[in-house]
Amino acid sequence: MLARIKKFLVGRPLDPLRPTERQHISLIAFLAWIGLGADALSSSCYGPEEAYLALGPNTHLALYIAIITILTVFIISFGYNQVMELFPSGGGGYKVATRLLNPYVGLISGAALLVDYVLTITVSIASSTDAIFSFLPSYWGVYKFYIEILAIIFLLALNLRGLKETIQILLPIFLGFVLTHFILILYGIAIHAQGLTVVIPDTLRQTHELAQSIGWLAVIGLTLHAYSLGSGTYTGLEAISNSVQRLAEPRVRTGQRTMLYMALSLSFTAGGIVLLYLLWNAQLVEGQTLNAVVFHSILGSSGLGQISLVVVLLLEAGLLLVAANSGFVSGPNVLANMAIDNWVPNRFRNLSNRLVVQNGLILFGIAALIVLFWTSGDVSTLVVLYSINVFITFSLSLLGISVYWIKHRASARWFWHFIFSLFACFVTTSILCVTLYYKFLAGGWFTLLMTSTLIMFCLLIKRHYQRLANRLAEMDKLLEQPLVEKNSAPSVLDAQQPTAIIFVNYISVGMHAMLSILRLFPNQFRNFIFLSAGIVDSESFSGQEELEHMQQEVNKTLEYFVNYCREYQIPVQAYAAFGTDPVEQLKKLADRVSEKYPHAIFFASQLVFKHESIFTRMLHNQTPLILQQYLHYRGKELMLLPMTI
Repeated sequence: MLARIKKFLVGRPLDPLRPTERQHISLIAFLAWIGLGADALSSSCYGPEEAYLALGPNTHLALYIAIITILTVFIISFGYNQVMELFPSGGGGYKVATRLLNPYVGLISGAALLVDYVLTITVSIASSTDAIFSFLPSYWGVYKFYIEILAIIFLLALNLRGLKETIQILLPIFLGFVLTHFILILYGIAIHAQGLTVVIPDTLRQTHELAQSIGWLAVIGLTLHAYSLGSGTYTGLEAISNSVQRLAEPRVRTGQRTMLYMALSLSFTAGGIVLLYLLWNAQLVEGQTLNAVVFHSILGSSGLGQISLVVVLLLEAGLLLVAANSGFVSGPNVLANMAIDNWVPNRFRNLSNRLVVQNGLILFGIAALIVLFWTSGDVSTLVVLYSINVFITFSLSLLGISVYWIKHRASARWFWHFIFSLFACFVTTSILCVTLYYKFLAGGWFTLLMTSTLIMFCLLIKRHYQRLANRLAEMDKLLEQPLVEKNSAPSVLDAQQPTAIIFVNYISVGMHAMLSILRLFPNQFRNFIFLSAGIVDSESFSGQEELEHMQQEVNKTLEYFVNYCREYQIPVQAYAAFGTDPVEQLKKLADRVSEKYPHAIFFASQLVFKHESIFTRMLHNQTPLILQQYLHYRGKELMLLPMTI
């Protein structure tokens, strides 16, 4: 019953080994623009407002902010085009910092991205409900917080089905937002064309007068302060580079086309909205967003105008919902890449039978709910927390690209690539410094505290996995026996004879089990069967070459045990299976083999740590214990052989 309910809610299982499945879930540029670009585009719903309000009475400075916003969007976008060229398998800023700078620098970038994507979900959901409640009666505000909780749960459930299916559901909302805002911005500027002609001279005159009053340094500081508060507009530009592996072939070209769509739409929308504020002299109204105020001024107070305003605000709220979904898309991908490098538990690299990073999705959903409870869904607080970490990643990524071009000066155009990357790094680092200066005491310190705490946990996890890897390497040297005579003639297996069936993943673990069996049960077993399962995770599923490499590694391990047994004239056979859930694959293999060998006993090595704790249990999936419970329930015997670490 539970399986049927899960299939109804999540969908049928997908076969990761079937090439058509990969093509089915890959995204063309248009769909990637919707699924991955909504985060950046949606920030135009609150980033420009925060910047404009921070100017106070000096709203004429908004023209400079609009211009700088447009330029910065394209600078960062073109910088990330190089990231996608260098890392077509995804990973974005995390991989750039890890591979081109230092693994510990990569950890900083990855941790910053993880916190940022949690905040992406929360701030987008909070802004979405703000947009909806802007035109609802004020007494309905008591339900706002509960709507936000339901929205996070809804997006989590939706993403468990798969990215492409989610995008297809949210596509009308995204296109509706783009179309209505494109028309409103052009219309709002057109009917104020006369005012547009005097904006530039008035801005220059008022700026000069303000500088005479408070000084040029203060003017620059005020502009940068407002600019830093609106810098959330750029968040989301890195999402495409983090998820290149999800794009249709050729991936890099698809990613660059998607980045162009994102840059054009974001710069036009964000810059255009700031210009509308300036032309229409937008003033904040209690209980309404500044976008609602300026769009109401443009559409008028007629019945048709009110209906149109409601539609626009609903689409704005809907786009923010799509943007929150971007956090669910890109965040688990970053988490999976960090799991591959052992910074976080390995289970976060695993895919579900729908080929999504299910454990990462659930973690991000829970984390977003915690942040929502802590901030009570206040957008102003969330925006302060939001736009710091992303510029840490921007700066490190572009610094990594700059270092790359210095090391690859043989390229004909290396100098211009280097200059552009260095300039882009300077821009993003400057924004980061200004943002930290103005936002640190306002709550930015808490973002840095969260990121630093996460980094400390990652260091502890990495230390544990590194110790385990070193110990297994030592045991490999100790237990791995040299094969003197390879490919010896196979001995005939007798299915009616006592059989030892051994679950293996590493050579040292498998040899530990086999030698323990020979020592504990001398001359007891006539046949030896080895079972192993290859994991189709976020790394092996990133491309056909990676998938084939994973299969070769599993087969190579099994081949070693087969050749070892044949060398000593021991009847042997090996079976391999591949899938997203190794436990399920091993269960199927066990059922299949136990039918063929009725007098068999299963064996598996269980890692035993000197100081067993919740921490160690969290970092390991306890596969032998799960298999033991499964086989015991079916009347089969599985003996766990302790392997002390």
